[in-house]
Amino acid sequence: MNILITGAKGFVGKNLCESLKNIRDGKDRTRPGIQIGEIYEYDIDTDPALLDGYCGKADFVFNLAGVNRPQNPEEFMQGNFGFASILLETLKKHKNTCPVMISSSIQATCIGRYDSDYGRSKKAGEELVFAYGEETGAKVLVYRFPNLFGKWCRPNYNSAVATFCNNIANDLPITVNDPAVQLELLYIDDLVTEMFLALESKEHRCEFEGIDTILCDGGKYCAVPVTHKVTLGEIVDLLEKFKEQSATLIMPEIPNNSFAKKLYSTYLSYLPKEKVSFALKMNEDARGSFTELLKTEKCGQFSVNISKPGITKGQHWHNTKWEFFIVVAGRGLIQQRKIGSDEVLNFEVSGEKIEAVHMLPGYTHNIINLSETENLVTVMWANEQFDPSHPDTFFEAVE
Repeated sequence: MNILITGAKGFVGKNLCESLKNIRDGKDRTRPGIQIGEIYEYDIDTDPALLDGYCGKADFVFNLAGVNRPQNPEEFMQGNFGFASILLETLKKHKNTCPVMISSSIQATCIGRYDSDYGRSKKAGEELVFAYGEETGAKVLVYRFPNLFGKWCRPNYNSAVATFCNNIANDLPITVNDPAVQLELLYIDDLVTEMFLALESKEHRCEFEGIDTILCDGGKYCAVPVTHKVTLGEIVDLLEKFKEQSATLIMPEIPNNSFAKKLYSTYLSYLPKEKVSFALKMNEDARGSFTELLKTEKCGQFSVNISKPGITKGQHWHNTKWEFFIVVAGRGLIQQRKIGSDEVLNFEVSGEKIEAVHMLPGYTHNIINLSETENLVTVMWANEQFDPSHPDTFFEAVE
C-alpha cells in the first residue's frame, strides 16, 4: 500500500509518518494487517510537480495540510480549501479513487465561538471532499479533531497544552485567564491509532449534535473514540506536579490510558537538556550509602542501597511496612527472624541471579555483604513512603 501524506512535516503529519515508517521497516509488528509500500511525504516546501506522481500511485491519502495562523484571514480559505481542491483534482486526473482522509476541526461546526474564518474554511473543505466522494465513488473520511496534544506539537502556535508544557518545563510564565474553561483534548497516539484503523477500513463513524460527537455506525463523519475533557486549571495543576517531581521524587498517579499519563509524556518531551537528568541525595556513611529513587502517591517508594565489603545493614523490623530487596550487583546474605522466635531464615542472593526477597512484617531482618572486595548493590521497594513522624522501624539484631 502506497500512502500519500500532505502536511507531512506538521504535528500530526510527523507523528503519522514516523509511525508508518516503523510498520514499513518492521520495527512495529503490532499491525500485521497493514502492509506499507511507499510513503509519499508532501509539505509546503515540497516541489509541487511531485504531487502529480504521488496522486497517480497512492493507495490511500491522508490530507493533513492546512493553515492555522495565517497573516491574513483570506489565507484560511486558500490553505484549507484551495489546496484540497488541487489535491482532489489531481486524483481525478489520474482516475485514482483511493480512500481520502481529511483532517478538519470541531470549529467546522461554526457554532458560537467556533464561527470564524478558520471554521468556515474547514467547513468548505469538508463539503468539497463530500462532493468529491459522491462524484467519484471514492471513500472519504472526514475527521473533526478537537484540541490536539502530544510530543512534537509546536508551542505558542495552536495548542494551549503545548504552550503550557513548554513554558513550565522551561521556567517560562504562562497565562490562564479562566482556570474553569474546559477543553476537549485528543492525544496524538490515540489519533495515530485511529489512522491505522482507517487504513484497515475499521474507522469509527459519527454524527454531530452541535459540537458533541455521537459515535454511530454509518455516520457521515469519522472520529477518534478516545478524548479527554479537562479544565485549564487541572492541566496546570498536573504540570506543576510533574515539574516538582525531580525535587520531591513523588510520581503522581498516572493510570493506564489516563489523561495524566499522556500529559506527563507530553511534558517530558519539552524538557531542556539541563533538566533531563537530576541529582539524587545520597545518604553516605562508613558502611556505604542509601538513596531514595522514586516515591509514589499510593504505592510506596523505591530506593537503592550500597553496602561496602563485609558490612551488615538493617537489624530492624516493622509492624506494617514491608519491602522487596533485590540484589543487582555483588553477593550477599539476607536474614530474617520472626520476633519472639529463634528460627532464622537465610537467603543467599547475588547479582548473577536476580530475585526479589520479601521483608516480612514482624520479622527483624538484615542484609550482609559477603564479599571482601566488591560493593553489594540492592534495589529496594517499600509499600509506603518513609514518614519520619511514624517510621515503624525498631532495632533488633537478627542473631
